[in-house]
Amino acid sequence: MNYSGLVQTVRANRPRSFKNSGDRSMMKFKYARIQGQELAENTMYAKGIFSMCWQLIQNDVMDEEDAGLFREIDSWFAENLPWPPQCRNREKVVCFFKTEGTEEMMKMIRPALWLLERYHHPYFLVYTNTLPGEIVYEDRYQVAVRVSGKLQIDPLQESWSPEE
Repeated sequence: MNYSGLVQTVRANRPRSFKNSGDRSMMKFKYARIQGQELAENTMYAKGIFSMCWQLIQNDVMDEEDAGLFREIDSWFAENLPWPPQCRNREKVVCFFKTEGTEEMMKMIRPALWLLERYHHPYFLVYTNTLPGEIVYEDRYQVAVRVSGKLQIDPLQESWSPEE
């Protein structure tokens, strides 16, 4: 398999450091999430990478060899990454990877990013220090955050651009 495109994608989307104008320190992000543009019905939050890949398999989009690769990835995570009970119970939670001390885990997720690229499935790498709810589970690699499950849609605000 050719992972060169994947490596370029990961490099292009890795967290960037931003200069904080107040104290000139480098900003570091505590959490990362790989998510799509489709929403999960129970959380009304963007689906995560595992859900997106499983959906490609279940919808017969992914070929057998690639499905096998993803199953291997998923098995590695099942053996090495605790499955939060809130996720197992399908509660309204969203998981975020921790960014510190999780290099091996992030290395193992890269082939799944490659699969999303291969099947032209849009995804976004989100880096943040702010979570969308209360942490209800935490381990060495991740946090699970309870979300409201409601989608807030605001009216279009007035333009702030100068009129011509």
